[in-house]
Amino acid sequence: MDNNIAFLELKYGNIYGGYPNFYAISEICLLVFEPGSNRIFIESWINSANIDIVSVYSKVNELGHTVGRVKEVINLRTHRRKPFDEEYRLDDRQLQYSFQQLRPTRMPIKSFLLKNMRKYRFRDLVTFDGRRDLFLCERSGVNFERYNIVDLQKELNKETDYLFSLNKLAVVTGFEHDRSYLRSNNEEHWLHPIADRQIVPKSAAYDAARLLMVHNEYRNHHEDFLMKAALLLNKIQNMKNS
Repeated sequence: MDNNIAFLELKYGNIYGGYPNFYAISEICLLVFEPGSNRIFIESWINSANIDIVSVYSKVNELGHTVGRVKEVINLRTHRRKPFDEEYRLDDRQLQYSFQQLRPTRMPIKSFLLKNMRKYRFRDLVTFDGRRDLFLCERSGVNFERYNIVDLQKELNKETDYLFSLNKLAVVTGFEHDRSYLRSNNEEHWLHPIADRQIVPKSAAYDAARLLMVHNEYRNHHEDFLMKAALLLNKIQNMKNS
């Protein structure tokens, strides 16, 4: 079981009207892949604190290239959305209230991660541009010292000299989630219904599933992966030039 590979993905955002460099975790997904059996386990934690956070996501074209960024405000408890106002600021009392709402989430975050790190034995923990993800987990009291942390974006950047986004890599690998299966150019994995239900677009579990398939294509079909990555970059360049 120690050759299991875990994939960590977080969703987080600033408190709306608060400090720009203070992030609140809204979702955590730990996806564990068993290479021997091809089984996939997905564990998710969702924050239901009564605070508004700023969610930022990329608008992409069919090549996975970012054509714009969208900011929206989401209440973690009610999931209500409202437009983002650049000028909006919380006063000190409101900000303290938001911090109070967040404080009790530290223990559940720590418990969720420690429980699943014990439940699924693994050495390799794969992230994607994961420095902040790890920092936010560590801030809740989680220690990753025992694990071999692999930042797949960094590794790809070293090899290709290009900073790929997960959106572009999903196009490179031909990622699909379809009726209880994860599929890519050369891989296909069945999902248990409990895992399958968690994979919803824009969720941490969806990103973890994409990261798994990118990882497996890169590791198991290396030449094919690099060729398709180069083709995608050519298409993006041609689109910019036209």
